[in-house]
Amino acid sequence: MNISRRNFMKLLGASAAMLGVGAKVTDLPMTAPAKRAPISEHQKGVLIDTTKCVGCKTCQMTCKEVNNLPKDDYPKGLTAKTLCYVDLKNISDAPDKPVIKPIKRQCMHCVDPACVSACPVGALFKLENGCVGYDAEKCIGCRYCMLACPFGVPKYDWESANPKINKCAQSCLKDGKRDQPACVQSCPAKALTYGDRAELLTIAKSRIKEYPSKYHNQVYGENEAGGTTMLYLANVPFEWLGLQANLPHEALPDYTWAAQSKIPAVSAAVLALLSGIAWWTHRGEKKLAPQIVENQ
Repeated sequence: MNISRRNFMKLLGASAAMLGVGAKVTDLPMTAPAKRAPISEHQKGVLIDTTKCVGCKTCQMTCKEVNNLPKDDYPKGLTAKTLCYVDLKNISDAPDKPVIKPIKRQCMHCVDPACVSACPVGALFKLENGCVGYDAEKCIGCRYCMLACPFGVPKYDWESANPKINKCAQSCLKDGKRDQPACVQSCPAKALTYGDRAELLTIAKSRIKEYPSKYHNQVYGENEAGGTTMLYLANVPFEWLGLQANLPHEALPDYTWAAQSKIPAVSAAVLALLSGIAWWTHRGEKKLAPQIVENQ
């Protein structure tokens, strides 16, 4: 369709007028990201002391049992059917004399989780006890949480006819039979300690101070991605164990919220622009309609 300069200016004027209407549309209730819940000062967490872990995978099997997940698969990492995984890391450069360091992997249950801020349907949510819960009935399988998570935790169930994501949600705490996660209770080496996050940080730092030659001088999860409720101690740098290094200390939703909060205004502006174009395109249809009737 050829548009003259004059008609183009009219189109811009019509669109601008509609955008003015769109500005008022933002005053109406529209779908927008939920406001971030205030962060509880009494979040629970788990201190994972990798120097005590013997790699028995009891926590991994207990997690499968509690969550009714298949026990006969042999994963190489976290999957939709393996929410807790004991990774046996070879940190030695000499293949004939491997040095194996086991590390338990699961959802990090961030203090201010990026996955929760990215989920458009509220399938992921932060509980006051520190756990990042998950409601599979609400999940639409969009996988935004997979993109948002800096630790690569949520996994997609590719084998399902109705695929969704899955992750550790500490569901064992919901049945009222336990006062701490089943993985913590089942650990025979006592490598896992459950409690208030603030107290766990105190315990971790006291161990480092008391045994400086035994521990790497860092509590992983204290500051990473704004902090996590799953905290790690190790006697080697954490990147050797496969944990993400150099993560920002700011909570990741701080980066996304500014953009997400503008979604209603942007949606209204786009709607107004399209409405203006539609009006301009079909402006002559009413004038032509009587002529068509007369010709018939």
